[in-house]
Amino acid sequence: MELTQLKYFLEVAKNEHVTQSAKKLCIVQPALTQAIHKLEDELGVSLFKTSGRNIKLTESGKYFYEQLQPIYNEMIALPVKLQEISNKQKNNIKLNVLAASALITNVVIEYKQTHPYINIDMLQNKETDLYDFCVRTFSTYKPELDSYKNDELFVRSEKIYLAVPNTAKYKKMSSVSLFDVEEKFIRLYGSKQYRKICNELCEKIGFNPQITFESDSSAAIKEAVAGGIGVCFWPEVTWGKMDHKKVKLLEITDSNFKRDIVISYRKNKQDSTCTDEFFNFLLKYDPKKRWKQKNI
Repeated sequence: MELTQLKYFLEVAKNEHVTQSAKKLCIVQPALTQAIHKLEDELGVSLFKTSGRNIKLTESGKYFYEQLQPIYNEMIALPVKLQEISNKQKNNIKLNVLAASALITNVVIEYKQTHPYINIDMLQNKETDLYDFCVRTFSTYKPELDSYKNDELFVRSEKIYLAVPNTAKYKKMSSVSLFDVEEKFIRLYGSKQYRKICNELCEKIGFNPQITFESDSSAAIKEAVAGGIGVCFWPEVTWGKMDHKKVKLLEITDSNFKRDIVISYRKNKQDSTCTDEFFNFLLKYDPKKRWKQKNI
């Protein structure tokens, strides 16, 4: 069966008049009659019967009409629905944020202000590859070991400072060795990538921090340092500006305390205009102008 045959049948079934249907379909009557006969031959049943000068649907014809009409309507509507789906996908961005979530959230908020029609989904799933962008972090990124190497990649580095109470002890200091720190440490709770990096950096220099408090909130950690509970490792940019008067950031002298933020861009759309624009925005986004781009 061809779509044109079904269209012709539905029109004749609705009017129960071949001549009127032919005029509405803008074809000659013999061609319409031939198309109906061909459809009946393919189906192996009679769809119409003669009733005086007019025609009527047979019982088979009535059943076929009732079943076909909603299906045909759906088929006709398919191109519009497909276009709607395509537009939705084109204007949708999927972010898999495994690191630097506070920074990426700020990026998304700012981008949405000038691109309100863009829908951005943010998730945290190490196992998924259903994303446009994935944000990860490493102490030192090694592209040759990366399973994401088929993606377009961008790497930014940020220093990791030691956040200490802004007391007389640290007032005149701008840097410190971890081995000279007497306070216990406050760290991220759970299996955050940033926590793993801090642990790796400490192990590298043989330093074993004593933990007094754990939290999954950078704001809570900042307040704990200000309250004299302990000290913590504070990333230069991604946790936001250190604006607490009772907290001071010191450079760590023992090693190159830093981490790499890796943005993976997986081009998996036929029309990548939307994701290309967002990627360019990500690359230029620099709230404190401290990012140092790293060639890969």
